[in-house]
Amino acid sequence: MYEIVRRHLGKVVAGAAMAVTGTAVAVAISLPGQAGADDTPGGRGADRAAVAGTGGGGGAAGAGGQQGAAGTTGGDGAQTTGTAPAPATVVPPAAEGKKGVGGDPLTDDELVRAESLALTPPGATAQQDVDGGKGPQHLGTDLADPLPGDATRRAEVRFYDYARDELITRTVNLDTGKVEKSGTQRGVQPSAHPEELREALELILASPLGKGVKEDYKDVTGKELTSTTQLWFNGDLYRTYREANVPAQLSRCGEHRCVRLVTKVLNGAWIDTRNLIVDLSARTVTRVG
Repeated sequence: MYEIVRRHLGKVVAGAAMAVTGTAVAVAISLPGQAGADDTPGGRGADRAAVAGTGGGGGAAGAGGQQGAAGTTGGDGAQTTGTAPAPATVVPPAAEGKKGVGGDPLTDDELVRAESLALTPPGATAQQDVDGGKGPQHLGTDLADPLPGDATRRAEVRFYDYARDELITRTVNLDTGKVEKSGTQRGVQPSAHPEELREALELILASPLGKGVKEDYKDVTGKELTSTTQLWFNGDLYRTYREANVPAQLSRCGEHRCVRLVTKVLNGAWIDTRNLIVDLSARTVTRVG
């Protein structure tokens, strides 16, 4: 059984009321019921304040005059009223073109085109992605550094071939559509792609070591854990040089692609999976610690 990490709120401020020279002010602040528990966009509770003011005939008298709810009356009898600010407006983002200019980030069209061009060379179908499908696993695409005196936009595309445990890097010319540079490396492990993290969670749930994760999920929710979509998860590579004691089963991590995950119930408690290391190359799950 894994330890379930729960968060607790501190004090909840219910409200405060005070009266100052005939003016009553009430302030109420509400906080979310479970800190860090809402994983939906904009789902976390926002503080709310309600302020009500009244001005009565018993207001303070002085050289100026009387302040009430409707406005301010000066000593000369003239009454002025405040004006409400104009409603806020949201300016829509400028339409993204198909091609960027200079050092602009790659557009969506350029990202798709770059990946497609980088997969063109013969032999790509013999490579494998993280779940054993044809073609290498896409890891990322970035704008390549410009060549001196050349404003042509190029993209650097990174893949991982699970059939050979090789990192593949290709530079494509977005104007000509040609692959200008290609190289492979072993023992080089960039950060994990979300598709790799999802596959790692699939392997954990399918493994005997995933029994504890399922039990923890049921303890929290009262429901069975049957799909990765029931959990929020993130993680990155397991790097052996950062670990004090590396089990023999994980000695090839670095040559193989290995990841460690953190997980939690959607909008709920954390489930500790940090001691489960997934070797995506060997498709095994190992407990550490």
